[in-house]
Amino acid sequence: MVRHERPRHGGVRPRSERDRPAPSGVRSRGATAAAGLSLIATETVRSRNHNPLARARGLSRMQLGVVGLGRMGRIVAERVMDAGHEVVAFDVDETAVAAAAEAGATPAGSLVELAEALGEDRRIWLMVPAGEVVDATLSELEPHLDEGDVVVDGGNSHFEDSVARADRTTAAYLDCGTSGGPAGADLGFSLMVGGPEWAYEAMTPAFDAVATGPDGHERMGPSGSGHYVKMVHNGVEYALMQTYGEGFDLLANGRYDLDLEAVARTWNNGAVIRSWLLELCEEAFREEGTDLGDVADRIEGGSTGTWTVQEALEREVAVPLIYAALAERFGSRADEGRFSRRLANRLRYGFGRHEVVREE
Repeated sequence: MVRHERPRHGGVRPRSERDRPAPSGVRSRGATAAAGLSLIATETVRSRNHNPLARARGLSRMQLGVVGLGRMGRIVAERVMDAGHEVVAFDVDETAVAAAAEAGATPAGSLVELAEALGEDRRIWLMVPAGEVVDATLSELEPHLDEGDVVVDGGNSHFEDSVARADRTTAAYLDCGTSGGPAGADLGFSLMVGGPEWAYEAMTPAFDAVATGPDGHERMGPSGSGHYVKMVHNGVEYALMQTYGEGFDLLANGRYDLDLEAVARTWNNGAVIRSWLLELCEEAFREEGTDLGDVADRIEGGSTGTWTVQEALEREVAVPLIYAALAERFGSRADEGRFSRRLANRLRYGFGRHEVVREE
């Protein structure tokens, strides 16, 4: 591999060179990481072991800054530590930082403190709300970053915003679509990553730890492609939820008095339409009852589905099922009584622990 010395006190390498092989200290998957980071010869003994696959690969030990310690950010931090790596953690909520410190992370009282604690070749994972919060966080970090650092945006940012951020951020910027919800605490996430290849390779130990394993993450392409793939993923999710909802709507109002939990369980054991979402249907009927109790006909969310439909219109690609699912989601905020939408409401809790809207 051609090595490029990174000017830490001189000029910034031209943007056109950002996709070249890694700067000094960064190598490909499975090789030694930057100076000052040592190879783990044996497994690090930790109280938690959610991610044995990443541990078993004997990956290079790395130091990662995690910004944002909500449900998903906590999972990122804990899975990285479980794989034997070091985490420096920051959140505006001091109690969240304290909890991360108790779990083994190094606490940071500010973004500046986090950047300083990481030293050279900074690797930072943002798990903060999409939009202005991402921009504000990058702006505060920017004076403390150089072109050999890597920043990962693991939220649901719009892909065009990610392209713009990659262009104006001194560090290499990776847009990382993240799927799996809070269940990822044990199973790991599916990660769809866009950005410079060398930066993706530099982050591989962390991606292996946070994902379900090496097969649970992939570089999709240049900047924006990770969040683009995640956007379409969410559109597909909308359509699948709508399809299950309509099927169970017909069963609930059909010719027979059916136990819908039993139906879902039976379908999940060998049927063509078995899936994790169908498992969550079974969970919903088990916990709420066949009639879904007081679960309201209201489905929150909708931004990523809207982006998907807008992109389909611009590209002249027909997505009638995704469009219909999005329309049903918006319709749930005006009309009432649709069983299919009540099930979709409950399914959002199942995979993302989003609050269940209930009838008063």
